[in-house]
Amino acid sequence: MHRIEEVVARGMCVGCGACAVRTDGRVPVTIGARRSFEADLDGVGADDLRAASRVCPFSDESRDEDAIGATRYPDLPHDARIGRYSGLFAGRLRDGDRALGSSSGGLTSWVAEQLLVRGDVDAILHVSGAEDRSRGLFDYRVTDDAAEFRARRKSLYSATTLAEVLQAVRGDGRRYALIGVPCFLKAARLLAEEDPVLGAQLAFFLGLVCGHLKSQAFAEALAWQAGVAPDDLRDVDFRVKAPGRPSNRYDFGATGPDGEVEVPTASLVGGSWGHAMFQVAACDFCDDIFAETADIAFGDAWLPRYTDDWRGTNVIVSRRPELDALLRDAAAAGELDLDEVSVDDVAATQAGNFRHRRVGLSVRLHDDTTAGLSVPRKRVPASLDGIDPKRVELVRRRRRIARRSHEAFARARAAGDLEMFLRAMHPLVGAYARIERGGAVRRFADAVARRARRMAGGAHGVARRARGLVPGL
Repeated sequence: MHRIEEVVARGMCVGCGACAVRTDGRVPVTIGARRSFEADLDGVGADDLRAASRVCPFSDESRDEDAIGATRYPDLPHDARIGRYSGLFAGRLRDGDRALGSSSGGLTSWVAEQLLVRGDVDAILHVSGAEDRSRGLFDYRVTDDAAEFRARRKSLYSATTLAEVLQAVRGDGRRYALIGVPCFLKAARLLAEEDPVLGAQLAFFLGLVCGHLKSQAFAEALAWQAGVAPDDLRDVDFRVKAPGRPSNRYDFGATGPDGEVEVPTASLVGGSWGHAMFQVAACDFCDDIFAETADIAFGDAWLPRYTDDWRGTNVIVSRRPELDALLRDAAAAGELDLDEVSVDDVAATQAGNFRHRRVGLSVRLHDDTTAGLSVPRKRVPASLDGIDPKRVELVRRRRRIARRSHEAFARARAAGDLEMFLRAMHPLVGAYARIERGGAVRRFADAVARRARRMAGGAHGVARRARGLVPGL
């Protein structure tokens, strides 16, 4: 059986912190060598190990998403791709300024704010800028003021933990809306089942559609290429909207001592989500895309009829009728643009993610079980049957890229030499491109080589020139 001991030993702890909360801190969660949070099981007693394992999202001793969904939403229809659902929507805020300041259509923060304003919750638990920068740029925060929360919205792609924030609010008598990625919400659900105090306090679970979780090095790597060195980095904006471009062609912004610089994300090594650079290892074993244990899940409506709008549009999977009514009432009042969409539409927004999380997971489970390694029980088989050999090779190469990115960036950061990282990743990404795009690899390799030479000439020069690059990554 794949228990929490195997999860930690194999390096697939996602750092959610549920184990720390469940054991009153006797399982510490700290930042590991790969710049993400990890549980430390050294010296933990047998009873605490079993309690921790029952709330670990990657342990076989915990309930899976299907079981949790059947308990929480027993009367709702179920689809194997997206979980249970009561309402399926695509929409965005009509307030242009608010939508512009959000990563997508602005509805994740809008729904959370409505729950706060209406008194359904007393505060929101969400990721924002960290007060203690020794733990990274971002951390979970408690916000009970609507205006303050509105100022802190936007997607933040960085490893965090729930450990401290849940321990801090437990037993304070207030009700909360928790925003998080699928594995974090699954862990919080499991924790709420075992801890009636927290169970009564966590009133709404708001999920974020997830491709994979990034380590803290992701922000530093992109910012360094944009001209802001890691030690000078003060803030980042992962999703700067660009008027006139499709909504999936956004910029990356980094703030340092000389102000903010913006660079097209696609021009940066690591900027392509498909390469999985800086992905934490746990994500290789996750099959939950639409936050199936959440009351409502939000993602990007990556469909042609929506991506043409640079302002962004959310895809939404709701699992509570009162949230369906909230959205429909706001649309009727002219506050939202809202379309009801089909299950197939919702699934189509994450086609690439399904290839990674479902097809790719079958490959990874097959490879690891063949090698005699412990893997968690998942909802897809450990098999290569029916999978295109090209897809198998892409999955394996993506896994190598992810592993190598952590190691190469750590060495480059220690040496103060960004080019060291770029040189290490170039052949791996080039090999991936040869399989993925065939004849286009020559243009791709040339673009990467030119970029590496420019990086050697000075990061600030790259930031100024990056806008003119043809996206190659």
